[in-house]
Amino acid sequence: VMKKIREKMAFWIYRHIAVKLPISYEKGGMRAKKLRGWCAKYMMAKVGVNINIEKGAKFESLCEIGDNSGIGVNAIIGGRTIIGDDVMMGRECIIICRNHRFDRTDIPMNRQGFSESTTITIGNDVWIGDRVTILPGTQIGNGCIIAAGAVVTGNIPDYSIVGGVPAKIIKSRI
Repeated sequence: VMKKIREKMAFWIYRHIAVKLPISYEKGGMRAKKLRGWCAKYMMAKVGVNINIEKGAKFESLCEIGDNSGIGVNAIIGGRTIIGDDVMMGRECIIICRNHRFDRTDIPMNRQGFSESTTITIGNDVWIGDRVTILPGTQIGNGCIIAAGAVVTGNIPDYSIVGGVPAKIIKSRI
C-alpha cells in the first residue's frame, strides 16, 4: 500500500512540479535534478544511481535508465526504452516505440490503430545529440555517437558515429 502511495505521489510531483523546475546547470538546478531523480525512482521500471532527468522530459513507466545517464531537456521517451550506463542525451530527443498501422488501403490510416510496441535499447557510453529521433525496434550499441538531428531507423553497431536522415554510419570510433 505504501509503495502505491509513493508511486502516485511521485507521479503527481513530477507532472505538476518537478518537470517545470530549472535545468540542472541553472540556479537551483541541482535541487531540481535530485527531485526529478527521486520521482523517476518510483515512476520508471528501473533507475540507476546519479541519473539526470532534465526539465520538460517525459517518459513512460516501462523505461529503464542506467547509472550516470541522462534524459535531455524536453525529451520524449516512449514505451519500453532501456537506456544503458553513462548515456548523454541532448535536448528535444524523441524515442518512438510504436507506429500507426498503414498496411490496409481500404481503411484510413487513422482508423487502423497502432503496431505492436517494440523495445528500444541504448547501450553504455552513448552520446545522443540534440533533436535526434529514434524509431521503433532500434538498438544502439555501446560507445556510439548519434549526430544532432539524426533519424535512427535501424540497429547501430558498437562504437559507430552516425548522422543524417535516415542515419547512416559516418565512421567507427575504433
